[in-house]
Amino acid sequence: MNSGLVPSRPPRRPPPSRRIGPRELTRLLGAWPSSTAPAYAALAGRIRLVILDGRLPVGVRLPPERELALTLGLSRTTVSAAFDVLRESGHAASRQGSGTWTTLPTAGAPVPTWAPEPAPEGVLDLAHAAPGAPPHLHAAYTAALEELPRYLPGTGYDYRGLVSLRERLAERFTERGLATTADQVLVTSGALQAVRLGLTLAAGAGDRVLVEQPGYPNGLDVVTDLGARLVPVPVDPTALTWDLDSLGSAARQTSPTAAYLVPEFQNPTGALMSGEVREQVARTLDRSGTVAVVDETLVELAVDGLEMPPPLAVFAGRTPVVTVGSASKIAWGGLRMGWLRSDAATVARLAALRSRQDLASPVLEQLALLHLLGELDDLRTYRVDQLRQGRDVLTGLLAAHLPDWRVVRPAGGQVLWCALPAPSASDLAAAAADLGVRLTPGSRFAADGGLESWVRLPFALPVDVLARAVPLVAQAWDVVTRRPAGGRRPAPDDDAAYVV
Repeated sequence: MNSGLVPSRPPRRPPPSRRIGPRELTRLLGAWPSSTAPAYAALAGRIRLVILDGRLPVGVRLPPERELALTLGLSRTTVSAAFDVLRESGHAASRQGSGTWTTLPTAGAPVPTWAPEPAPEGVLDLAHAAPGAPPHLHAAYTAALEELPRYLPGTGYDYRGLVSLRERLAERFTERGLATTADQVLVTSGALQAVRLGLTLAAGAGDRVLVEQPGYPNGLDVVTDLGARLVPVPVDPTALTWDLDSLGSAARQTSPTAAYLVPEFQNPTGALMSGEVREQVARTLDRSGTVAVVDETLVELAVDGLEMPPPLAVFAGRTPVVTVGSASKIAWGGLRMGWLRSDAATVARLAALRSRQDLASPVLEQLALLHLLGELDDLRTYRVDQLRQGRDVLTGLLAAHLPDWRVVRPAGGQVLWCALPAPSASDLAAAAADLGVRLTPGSRFAADGGLESWVRLPFALPVDVLARAVPLVAQAWDVVTRRPAGGRRPAPDDDAAYVV
């Protein structure tokens, strides 16, 4: 993405309820590096950076020039000139009486579909974080086939899911500190169906939904498919924490009807929400009457053997919390089995809604999942060992081939969220495609099209695939930055250090 001056887009009316105060913006801007550029240009560049990084979402109204000038200790003329630069580059827009708000030169451009279609022959697919099936899967299907005859006299339609499977899922929630019974569980055809059901409960056309920035693309798509409006809340990719101040202010200002969160090894940052933060988030959402849809797809993938915090729903108040789970990451995506958990009344409403979309999940797959859950400890050990090896190999390859990229090593999950030295992720993806490597640029994980300084790389792939792919990614980065392939790279400075 070119961050230079481009013709400004026609201004769009900003959401009037989204704004950022001068102190909060100053905190986001952080300490400025020394620069020979004029103060107005340095300020504009810093604001543009936090927009492109996704820390300052698109559509947020900036502070009035006078207030920001006082907070920063600059003249109003300097702040006004900086806003002029942002408007010229397409990173801000204004209308008399409405103030100035953030935008992007590419805002409104169509977003490509993010479907996990198989990569063509010879293409290395780093765009999707999906592991192959574990050896346990074949045995689970074999056992399921042996049990299937006892279910064949029935219709095969049970839109809530097999009772035995719901009981086992309820036991797992209870083991993790969230007392659950079978009538509080609904089996679904994958986690995405569960996410859609949960969001449909509270969000419709024109409603506001809190989402993470960066966030899981398919979850963001569900919100927009429902006609709801995305309200991004930053997740700090360096500290691997949620911005509670931004979440609280967004909840107060926008009155969201729902929130979509991934608290365990958040996709794509790998952040793990602490128990204390979970409690604060739950209280904030309960105060605003916001239904929380909590995606626990990655909950079993603690690579470093951490003691996991309790489910966010443990801290639920009167407002429903819908907790979503999946077999896709711990077992296999082709199993297409998911589930959700909430209070019994909410689950009954969601079950009725599900019955109008999908009559039931396949019986054979439910039986296979039941067997896999019976050996969950062995399955988790297998998958976590695989992921730990992949994470260590990938971080080592990046340190060797791309030392000017910044990466924080997550304690679990399946991906690394990599900070590029320049906002060129889309160009990198295009250059990598020419070399036979499929990447997804950071903008796909943004609610508003930013995050061009980031790219997500999965470590769920076999290590031999990673070993072949990373040198090609480095070659593509050389093309983007016009460095000769194989040429000597500059040593990273303190701000671009490789963090593990």
